Amino acid sequence: MPFEKSGHQEKQTVPEEELVRRAQQRDADAWTELYNGYVDRIYRYTLARVRNTMLAEDLTEQVFLRALNSISSFTWKGDPFAAWLFRIAHNLIIDFHRKPSSKEQSLPEWDLPTSGADPVEMAETNITMEMVLQEVDKLTPGQRQAIELRFIADLSIEETARIMGKNPGAVKALQHSALASLRRLLSKRGNDE
Repeated sequence: MPFEKSGHQEKQTVPEEELVRRAQQRDADAWTELYNGYVDRIYRYTLARVRNTMLAEDLTEQVFLRALNSISSFTWKGDPFAAWLFRIAHNLIIDFHRKPSSKEQSLPEWDLPTSGADPVEMAETNITMEMVLQEVDKLTPGQRQAIELRFIADLSIEETARIMGKNPGAVKALQHSALASLRRLLSKRGNDE
């Protein structure tokens, strides 16, 4: 098993495939490690899609409940565990947006750190985030998904490629075209205001 040095202590790192196998055998420690490794990424991805912190928290909780309840059916095929989790999140978000009440619940609301933060800066950050996400919504579905996975969920090119079912070169091309489109859209928006 690989080891990772952390200061003077050695910290053991367990390969993800082994963690999944142990979690399938109802090992709570393995499940906790998987959860801790992905909860922030799933939450950020969900928040970008629904734009409401409470709703994003609820959907994130549902992602992990579904994953826990069906982890025994997960089959390791070389794709990262993240791909499976993000598919669950994606499907829950689609289901949410199909509900008629989703428009009322999906109001912009950002949960940013407040300790010592300047309220004016926080408000400006909220406005900027909302503006950027409004422009992200105008991208093609593939470009939007690439941006959300790469920059909001903070996944690597390789992880994003596996989740999207594309090769890394295609993800890089989508990311490049998405960023170019975002620059144009934000520039146009700035000129219009």
